[in-house]
Amino acid sequence: MPKSILIAGFAFLLFIISCTNTTTKTDSPISFKLIETDTFHFNNFVDCNMAEAWIGDTFRIFPGKYGEDPVWGAAHDLKFSSGSNADEAFSNPASAYIAPTLPVNAPVGQPGLHGAVWFETVYQDTKDPSGKTLYAIYHNENYPETLPYDSVTGEGYIDQKWPLGLTERITPAAVCRIGIMKSTDGGWNWENRGLFIEDKQARMILKPHNTSKTFAGGVGDPSAVAVGDSIYLFYGEYGYPERYDSASYDPTKEWSGQCISVARIAISDLDQPQGKAQRWGGNGFTAAWDGTGKPVASLQIPQNAGGGPASSPTGGFHWGPSVSWNEYLNCWVMLMGKVEGQSWIGDELYISFNKNKDLGKGDNSQQWSAPQKLLEKPGHVLWYPSLQPMNSEEDIKTKRTSLRLGKKARLFFKYSDLGKYFSTYVLEFE
Repeated sequence: MPKSILIAGFAFLLFIISCTNTTTKTDSPISFKLIETDTFHFNNFVDCNMAEAWIGDTFRIFPGKYGEDPVWGAAHDLKFSSGSNADEAFSNPASAYIAPTLPVNAPVGQPGLHGAVWFETVYQDTKDPSGKTLYAIYHNENYPETLPYDSVTGEGYIDQKWPLGLTERITPAAVCRIGIMKSTDGGWNWENRGLFIEDKQARMILKPHNTSKTFAGGVGDPSAVAVGDSIYLFYGEYGYPERYDSASYDPTKEWSGQCISVARIAISDLDQPQGKAQRWGGNGFTAAWDGTGKPVASLQIPQNAGGGPASSPTGGFHWGPSVSWNEYLNCWVMLMGKVEGQSWIGDELYISFNKNKDLGKGDNSQQWSAPQKLLEKPGHVLWYPSLQPMNSEEDIKTKRTSLRLGKKARLFFKYSDLGKYFSTYVLEFE
């Protein structure tokens, strides 16, 4: 049971955040408090946002990694767990997880799925009354070895001046991109439908400037929500905002095009997504799926406040958005991490709000409040924060997931330095 112990030694520490409408300011600020609880252990591998859906009366989650990876080794950890509620699915032992049938990696140089994938969000097709038609938005990582450059298509990467990656060994940095898979049987079998968005070779940030040991560039770590006839994808942008040239490289220019960005695609295009999505271009969703968009300005960390480019060893940017619609607040809620050093080092999590339910109208998708610190764990590395439904009668009855929540939600995040994903807090809104 939750204890009435609040972090940082305060009695009910309130963070006050004002949500701004596109036309008027809200009179009542949103406040929230973290309530410390007993540790809720998650018993399997997590290295991503928690993708989940209700299949009838079954709550199902899809954590883990799958596919070829020449640096870290081939992975077969993308499995699903089921339960009659969220707590039950999250509490299952690793032995209870089931490996779905996933598409095999295509041979190098041939069309198909390349590299490793992580499911980050599941969209459930509302036209299927059985609830079994699912679209998984996945994070995908490749290297010049798994996806060599193809001069005809422009796909892939050139192994020249390539930056170093996360390992302690001399290994290449990965490039992330975002794709879509589909299941028609509740997640037992999946087929690859193609890419959602990607950054190509010209925008990769190479030696001598890229010393972050993160990515060479690309787009990844997404969270997607459905509004009307479209899917809105919030994601991390790690590429250069124009063609990278070592002779004219500008760290301020790089910073200006990075942080958390947004793109959208029509739900009717999910079966054949490649080339259909559009990124936010500054005044609308006008940038191509593989072009250069604009990040959400309010989520960027100003340079005079420690903000910096993703290729820098000192970091200074928010990443890993997790977005949900809060039915109690009538407001979007976004959680995110913060990179403060080389190799994704960062010990803080942040929260932001957006009162505009229709993300497609005007610049509503950009109207996020300035990120407020949610918590800090000095000495640790915090990744992948997400809000999850409670094991309450209301949350079960309304079949809430990490995409749709209420007054209270359980906060999960990964202690990357410990290799563990668990929860010790409930977040309560007012």
